[in-house]
Formats: sequence, structure tokens, C-alpha cells
Amino acid sequence: MSHPHDFHVSKEFTGLSINHHDHYSSQDEPPPPMISSEGIVAIDITRKFVEAAKTLEPGELVKDGYFTLFESVGALEIMDPKMDSGCLAPGESLDDDYDVTRPLLPGEVMGIIDQLLCLEMAWHLGYPLSQTLLTNVYIEAMLNPAPANLKEAHFIRDTENEAAQDPMFIILRAYCLGLLKSCWYVNERIKFEHYYEEEDFVTNTYHRSLLDNIDRDEIRDEIMSARRLVHSLRPKILDDMADGLSFRLELRAAFLRAIELSELRSSPESLSLPWSQMKSVWEPINKSRHFGTPVPEAFSTKLQRRLASTMPPRPIVQLSFEETYDHFKKLFVDGINVLKVLNYTDSQSLLNFVLTFQAQKPQPLVYIRTLLQNFLFKDMVILGHLSIRHVIDDDLSIIVLPCSRLLDPANDDVEAPHDARFAIAHQMELFRQRTAQSYLDIFRAFCQNRCRVRRTLCHSIQDWETVQLDAEEIDQLLQVQLDEKPIHYETTLSNSTQEPTYSLPLSSWAYLYKLRLMEWIVQLGFELETYQPDELAGMYWYLSFLSKTRAQHAERIKAFTLSRHDNLRDNNQLTPTMEAQFARSLAYIRVTILDAAVTWELADALYCLYTCLGRLGLIHPPPRPYSSDELRYDIRMKPFAPISLPKLPSYESFRHATDQRKSSTAALLDYAQRAVGGARKGYEVLSKLSEKEAFTVGAHERWVKGTKSCLRSVIAASIAISSVRKVVKTGEDGRDEPEKLVVEVPRAEACYHDWWIVPKVSERE
Repeated sequence: MSHPHDFHVSKEFTGLSINHHDHYSSQDEPPPPMISSEGIVAIDITRKFVEAAKTLEPGELVKDGYFTLFESVGALEIMDPKMDSGCLAPGESLDDDYDVTRPLLPGEVMGIIDQLLCLEMAWHLGYPLSQTLLTNVYIEAMLNPAPANLKEAHFIRDTENEAAQDPMFIILRAYCLGLLKSCWYVNERIKFEHYYEEEDFVTNTYHRSLLDNIDRDEIRDEIMSARRLVHSLRPKILDDMADGLSFRLELRAAFLRAIELSELRSSPESLSLPWSQMKSVWEPINKSRHFGTPVPEAFSTKLQRRLASTMPPRPIVQLSFEETYDHFKKLFVDGINVLKVLNYTDSQSLLNFVLTFQAQKPQPLVYIRTLLQNFLFKDMVILGHLSIRHVIDDDLSIIVLPCSRLLDPANDDVEAPHDARFAIAHQMELFRQRTAQSYLDIFRAFCQNRCRVRRTLCHSIQDWETVQLDAEEIDQLLQVQLDEKPIHYETTLSNSTQEPTYSLPLSSWAYLYKLRLMEWIVQLGFELETYQPDELAGMYWYLSFLSKTRAQHAERIKAFTLSRHDNLRDNNQLTPTMEAQFARSLAYIRVTILDAAVTWELADALYCLYTCLGRLGLIHPPPRPYSSDELRYDIRMKPFAPISLPKLPSYESFRHATDQRKSSTAALLDYAQRAVGGARKGYEVLSKLSEKEAFTVGAHERWVKGTKSCLRSVIAASIAISSVRKVVKTGEDGRDEPEKLVVEVPRAEACYHDWWIVPKVSERE
């Protein structure tokens, strides 16, 4: 908006800067500007500027027509210490004045290395290099200008300088070489895989090379030479100091070796050696850290001004060594454990490995997660030696098609178009091509951070809905080729005989996965604290609904599997190999039904408990002036709305099921007590299964730990239900006394298991 008191500043005035750290009263005259050139004529317009500003109304803007938005933003940033990288405090120099040629004591070298370890872990945790490793003056001196070869990769480019020959410089240089090279490999591995830069990791190197053009073997030789140098210095320095420096160099060499071997995807035993070596030296490194002397002046935020970045200066990320110790220790353990995925036994064990590995708290670092992706998907060869077809056929064989003609590799050799085997091979190949990406996306989704897992699965279920529809069409075509006859089957869950129906194995397989994905979405909602306390009853009811549907579907699959098994046995066509395949399939169905049963039992118990707590006024919904129960239901169920089967219950059905108005509070609590008892028995049975029976080969220890956490959740739920039952009296003269209770809904991280939010019920003091 124009104004009669518009003012204009000539371009010559831009040479004058005002330091925001200086403050003057209205009576004081500011000091004269510092003139650096006789060609600049500076005019003090402060008084005129203040007088003109007083005439403006609040919210009124004065803008020159040639003063662009970019210049406006730049003007706001100028001399703001948080935004302007050129803003200097009084007496501060533009560049860091640390002398990289100054002699270093052994303790100072160890102190710098330990500070670099803390910054390296901060980078692994997701902070940018500009706030971590690139704030070190020695690394900056090594990388700027970019070294063309190993000889140039030095803090002091003049190799004739005596300081460059100092033993402490040689040791620190070798460590920095190994550090930067390993960071380059980590960065490249993460960029090659699926990750989220705004959430997981910052791959920006700010135009620093990280020694990408220097051979790894050359750097390893420098590290080994430095270790020999440390050994030769033992008479001059303390043995403990020499051991500490040697262990740190060994850590760098082992890290490079671990990265090199991870590209092979061979036997886990050979790949795990460098990870085990890092784990073994990490404890001595931690114990020797008190020998180090911190050198904080060797790290400076001023170095950020030299980086190719549009970001304003940011403070250095300072992790404590205790935090660094814990994170590195877990990194090495996860590095060893992730290699076990290469021991393939069956598709379901592979899936359970990924599920349990990624569900750890805290979750593995992004580098380990991308290593897992590399093992699974590199060059579209699963685990380095398996085709996608092999894994999908193995999964189909376990779940729906044990000993089936549909999976017979001999079908591919038939070339006669009129032969049924030719048509079977063609239709099955179409199915594999349609399903492969959706199937692999389940594994890839679980390699992400937990929030992204849930968001990805919300999109995946719609894809699996389409896969199921496509599979139904192929199933109908295969029925003709197999001359399949419909059968009657009974389910133990409903105690009823169904109408004659076909097996529809491919669509049944897809439907089972779709149901599992839907359950995972709801369960991850509890883990990520998506739902408010007053919504838990409804979401646990919906989880129970989904798990019951999965159990019923597994019963259907079991009926057709048993029917095929009996037909082959009656016709004397059942060989020992085929018998073993049927046994494996029936074992999987048994685990699936049991898992679905304990899920719905515990979900039933919790939804009844939360419903009762809401009735008794022990859980209060927060104020929601712009929301309603129906709108909130639509939001929570939005991922499931497009799914045709199982059909999403209407809001009225949902409200009726969760309110249970026709059931008394005491009756709901009795039902909850019976449900939690059934869940306890089921989890006790699950926890005793072997790794083969549970399909958790390679992940059995983690799976049992998770199952026992669920069992503890069941026990906690039983205690909470009993506490509420004590104050709920029934009978003609009975009355409820909820005022005697105090209820706390814990956060997911404070529960025994993230998926089971069990309220803490205690008596009021």
C-alpha cells in the first residue's frame, strides 16, 4: 500500500550493516558506520526512519515496486544470527582460526575420535552432515579442496611439513579416512534403497566428496599401518592409551570390512565376522574413553558457511557418549542379527523374521533397515539366490496349495495348447506377474519406520482388493482345467455346514493377506497412539471383528486342504513327501487360527472393559466442539471404506456393537473375564511352539518374546477387569461405586506390548 511518507534507500546504503547485538537508548547517537571504501557515502537515516514508521497504521505495509519477495525475505534474514550465516558477534572472525598443524597429544587424538564417534551416530540417527561430521576442522581440511588421491587426503596438503609426519597426525588421519569412506558407503546404500529423507536420514553431502574416488583397500592399508605405528609407540605412551587408539582404528577397519562383505549376500556366518569384531572392541573403547581429552575448539559451526547449502547455520548436534555407546551397541547387534535373514527355510519364516526384526524397540537404524532391503530385493533376486516365483510358490504351497498340480514345475514344459497343463501354466504365470509386486511390497513396507508402515499398508489393502478380484477370475478358469467339484464343509467356529462351494485357492490366499494387512493397520494404530482413550473400545471391537473373519477364513482353507489330503490318501496317491507338505500346511493353518483366536479374545476383553469404564464415567472423552462420533468413525475407518469384503460395518452397527446397551455392566465384565481367560490359554500354547511349528525359523527368540509380552498384557487385563468387577455390584439392592477407582490409560511404550493398551485400574486412596 502506498503512503505519503514512503521512503527509499539508495543502493549505496546496502553497504552499511547494523549489529543486532548492540542496543542504544533513544538519546544515544549510534556510532559512525565503518567505511571500508572511499567510494561509498553512508547517510544515517535512523531518525527519519523512526519518524516515518510512527505515521503508519497497524498492519500497513510500505513496499517499493522494485523490491521483490526474494529481497524481502533476504532483508529479514540479514543480521539475524539464526538465519544469516554471515552475522558475526562483536570481535568474531568470519572463519575459524583453529590451527590444524598444531601438535596433538595422544589424549587429544582419542578425545577428537570419541567426539567424531558421537557425531557419526548423530548422523546415523537422521541429523545432517552439516551439523555433525562436517563441523570438524580436520575433516574439513581433508575434504576441501576435494582430494584427488590418497596422498592429497590430508589435513596438511604440504606433505613436506614436519607436522604432517607427526605420529598423532598419522593416527588421526587414518581414522578419519576410514570414517569418511564408511560414511560414503552408508550414504550410497541408503540412497539406493527405499527411505524417507524428511523422516529417516539426510543424504545430502553438501558437495563434499567423502573420498568416493579413493579405493577402499588403500584406506584399509592406511589404517593397518596406523595400528602398527600405535604398537611401536607403546614405550612412549601409556599401554592403556595405545590400546584405546588401536581399538578405535580396528573399529574403522572392521566397519569397512562389514560393508564390503554385505554386498556378497552369502552365508551369514562369514558375513557376521566383522560385526562380531566391532561388537567385541566396542566395550574396550567405552572403558578407555576417560583417557581422552575433549578438544571442543576442533569443532565449529562456522564451517557450515563453506558448505553448498541454503540452510542457515544450525548448532552442532551433541550426543553424550553414553547415548552413543547404546546406539552403537545396538547397531552391531542388529548388524549380526539382520544377516540371519539369509538362512531361508520358508516364506512364512521369512515374513515373520521381517515383522519381528522391524518391531524391535528402538527400531533398527535406517542403515540396518536398508541392508535388510538390499538382502531381500537387490537385482530382484530374493536373498541372493531365490527367484520371486520360488518364494511366491512356496507361500502358496504352505497356505492353500500343498502338493497341487497348479504349482507343478513340469507344467512349464508342456507346449501343446490343448493340454490342460499348458493352460494351467499360462494362468498361473499371469497370477504371479499380477501378484509379485503386491507381495514384495509387504516386505518392503515393513522395512520403513513405523509411521510409514501404517500409511503404506493403508494403500496396500486397496491393491490387494484388486489382486483378490483378479485371482477370482483366474480361479474360475482353473476350475475348468482341473475339473474341480464343489464340496460341503463344516466350520468349528459357527458349527454350521456351508453350501457347496469351490476352493478358490488363489483368491483365498489373497483374501487372507488382505485380512492380515487390515489387522496390522488397526494394531499399528494402537502402537502409534492414533486413537484417543474413548475410541479404544470401538477400535478393539473392530480388531476383534477382523480377527474373527480371519479365523473363519482359515477354517475354510483348512476344510479344503483336508479334503484334498483325504482324496489322495483314499486313492493311494499320497507319498511321504506329499504327506510332509500337507503336514506343513496344516501346521500353518493351526497357528493362523490360534493367532486369530487369541487376538479376538483379548480384543473382546479390552473392548468390553473400555465400554464399562466409559459407562462408569472413569474415562471421559475430550471436548470436541467441531466433531461428532459419526464423523470420527468415518475418519478412523477411511482406509477400510473401499474394501468390499469384509464389508465395513455401518456406523449404526458399530455404535450398537460397542455400546452394548442391552447388556448390563456386570454381564460385560463377566464376558470380558471369560474372553481374557481364553486368550491366556491360547498365548500359553503359542509360546510353547517350536520354531518350525510357529514358522519363525531365525526369529524364534524375538517371536517368543513378543508372545510372552502379549501374555503379560492378558494378565494385566485380567487384573484390571477383576478390579472393576469388585465395585460393580449386581442385584436388586446393588449399586455401582466407580468413585472408588482411579483409571489411567498408559501410553503404548509403557505397556507390555504396543498393540495392547491395557488400562491401569487402582483403588482410590
